[in-house]
This record gives sequence, C-alpha cells and structure tokens, in this order.
Amino acid sequence: MVMSLRHPTSAPLRAPQRGGKPAPRGASRMVAKQPVRLSLPRPDFSPLKRLLWPLALVVLGLVVYEGTQRLLPYADRPISRISVQGDLRYISQQAVQERIAPFAAASFLEVDLAAMRGELEQMSWIASAEVRRVWPDQLVIRLEEQLPIARWGEQALLNNQGQAFAPRELEHYQHLPQLVGPQRAKEQVMQQYQVFSQLLRPLGFSIARLELRERGSWYLTTTANAEGHSLELLLGRDNLVEKLRRFIAIHEAELKPQLANIQRVDLRYPNGLAVAWRQVEPAVAPATAVN
Repeated sequence: MVMSLRHPTSAPLRAPQRGGKPAPRGASRMVAKQPVRLSLPRPDFSPLKRLLWPLALVVLGLVVYEGTQRLLPYADRPISRISVQGDLRYISQQAVQERIAPFAAASFLEVDLAAMRGELEQMSWIASAEVRRVWPDQLVIRLEEQLPIARWGEQALLNNQGQAFAPRELEHYQHLPQLVGPQRAKEQVMQQYQVFSQLLRPLGFSIARLELRERGSWYLTTTANAEGHSLELLLGRDNLVEKLRRFIAIHEAELKPQLANIQRVDLRYPNGLAVAWRQVEPAVAPATAVN
C-alpha cells in the first residue's frame, strides 16, 4: 500500500518590510479627526443683519438731513440775475421782467419755478415757458412765442396748432386770413386751411376767409391773384380735397382765361361744378348836349 503525503498549501512568502513589521492585511483608510470648533453649529446672524440695515439707512438719512440743514444757509443766496432767452417778436423783455418781478424777491433755492412758469404762460403771446436754476444764484427763462397763422372770428388769433389766443392788439392783424367755425372745431378748421392753402398756391391764390358752417359745409374766399381776380368756392361737406383738385384741373383747362368774369364756383356736385358769372353793368350812354 502506497501512501502519499501532501503538505497544506501555504501562502507565498513576502519579503519583510523595512523595520521588521509585517505588511498590514486588507485595505485601510486614515480618517483625520475634525477640530471640535468645526463640529459646533455656527450662530445665525441673518435676523440681526435684517434689523441693522434699516437702522443704518435711517441713521444715514438723519446725518444727510442734518448736514443739509446746516449747509443750506451758506448755499441759498438771493437771486442776482434772471436772463430771458428766445426769439421774441411780439412781446418785450421788459414785459416779461415785470411779470416775474414778484418771484425775484425769493432766494435761489426757495423760488417756485412751477409757479413762475405758470405765470409766464398766462401771457397771451407766450406759447410755452421753461425756467431753470443756474448755480449759484441765477435763473434762466426760455420762452417760445405764439406763431399767429390766422384770425379766429373777430376776437382771437390761431396758432399753427389750431389753438386760440387773444392778444390786445387784434386790430394789428387784419391782414391775416379769417377762419370761422364752431368753437369745438378750431383745430379742424386750421388743418383744412393748411391743406387748401397748399392746393391753391400753385394757381396764385391764397385764402382770405374759410368758414365751416353749422351744418358742416365749407365756404372759401380767395384773395386777389396777380391779375387782381378773386373767387368764392362752395365746397360742401364731403370729399373736399377731391373737389378742390377737380376745380384746379378745370381751372387750368377752361376757367383761367375767364377769371375776370367768374364770381363763384359751386363744387357741391358729385361729378362737376357750376359757375356763377359776375353781373356786367350796362354801359351808360353819354348824355347829348342840348343847345
């Protein structure tokens, strides 16, 4: 009987590490210990910050206010000069200075600029006013005058925006065209005046009177052209520009040589016009001398 002896399987031999210590078996990890102060909960200062910010702003506002009140007597001075700017044709600088004289007694910072502007804009010839301070003790006033385009009835003038104003010297503006209509229609009449004027200008005519009547019909009278001829135009209520263009076309084709004999042109027809001729006065026969 044959017997064989087997030795148990042994792990491979490893070279010993320096220092004579055997190598550690298995994986290992070194964990650093945290300081005690890092493991403690941090205090929350956010409620305190929310409380301190408004308090700091209040304190800053009080400091600024107190400083302003202390410096104000040194910064505020009497007004030394008021300069008036703008192209003034209808109103004098003296009249403006007299109007704002009550405001000149106030100091530089206390003067009421809005009230001064309102006082100036109450003057009939001033369309708009701008008032500003110029450090340390001056005021600058910028004025824009009304631009009279036409008379509105018998008691006012109209500017280019169709706004009425009433200066005292209306008799000085009789040369301006006269626009007539309901009070609510001032801007509409001004707009139509500008359109009609542009259309009639190439014919040598300008508008002497434009009237919007109560029922909405338009009536126009021209000034005399270079040959001394004037016209009356009845435009009706609708399609005004189309009717006026029709008149211009017929004027150039047929009416121009006969203007001296035409008094009125009625354009209220949808596709034509009617002409009213001037009355020709009969010639008076010379008296025969009787012996």
